[in-house]
Amino acid sequence: MLIIDSHIDIAHNAIEWDRDLLQNINQIRESEAGMPQKGRGLNLVNYEEQRKGEIGLFFVTVACRIASMGKRFSGVRNQDIAYAKCRGELAYYRLMESKGVLRQIRDAKMLEQHLKEWEEDSASTPLGFVLTMEGADGIVSPDQVAEWWDEGLRIVSLCHYGVSSYSHGTQAPGGLTARGRPLLESLEKAGILLDLTHLAEKAFWEALDHYGGRVLATHNCCRVLCDHDRQFDDNQIKAIVERSGVIGVALDDWMLSPLWDHQAIDNTGITLETVVDHMDHICQLAGNCDHVGIGTDLDGGYGKEQAPSDMETIADLRKIPMILENRGYKTEDITKIMHGNWIQFLRTSWS
Repeated sequence: MLIIDSHIDIAHNAIEWDRDLLQNINQIRESEAGMPQKGRGLNLVNYEEQRKGEIGLFFVTVACRIASMGKRFSGVRNQDIAYAKCRGELAYYRLMESKGVLRQIRDAKMLEQHLKEWEEDSASTPLGFVLTMEGADGIVSPDQVAEWWDEGLRIVSLCHYGVSSYSHGTQAPGGLTARGRPLLESLEKAGILLDLTHLAEKAFWEALDHYGGRVLATHNCCRVLCDHDRQFDDNQIKAIVERSGVIGVALDDWMLSPLWDHQAIDNTGITLETVVDHMDHICQLAGNCDHVGIGTDLDGGYGKEQAPSDMETIADLRKIPMILENRGYKTEDITKIMHGNWIQFLRTSWS
């Protein structure tokens, strides 16, 4: 079954983590053996494993945040640098396109063609990607939105951790900044979709009030199951459902379960069943299976040690349909969760 992953930091892993994602997974792990940083030698993602898992379409990021709140949240000095780093990540995707590894999906026509080719010959069809920006510091001003649109940028979140140029985000309570509303207006005018991930609660509600276009959450979990401001509470989930949005459930253990022990680095007891707990909660709130998908965030600064314990690589997303089936989900609804909801969201957003 085709799987769509709505959040994966491919270029960040290649450039910042110095990974050759064309190598097989064991070669990458061996090349990092002995490195002290978290996640080294434990990566779950490369192009081969994505293809094994039939992850034929995914939302990739360009991302660079400015430093905020003193030294609490690291980042670059200003937006000019953030812009340049985002352009560097875009250059990586362009190179992978030229090699025939990736294919950018920019509109409904390209989406339908890619899905057709993938169904006919997934072995040789390039992996498809939708370009997103995680945190909008790489957009220097609203006037630059048109430039990014021309590059195929289709989804933008306003912030990451801390305070961005446009909004308060994770672990930084507050609303939109004075520059946030003008950017939202430019994004909506261009047709760029708003990713609500990482918004502080006040900013979340202000953004919904001010932005009239389609909204989504590329990688989020449920606060009722894991209590932290990074996760959505039930009212936020219901608001996204009411706006016909989709939420991609993330696979980062600290977002999935209070069992995660960041000091012991212990993922015991956190499995893909835990991921499905979050999917199920969203479905129960919505009253249907139309608003949830997968947004892994795998290798987003961590590796196997901070992912569900029954995963060896990202290809193990293939285990999710059986878990859903065992819980009584019908084939039609499983298909929606694995890829159908994201396809429908893009089709209707780009129609």
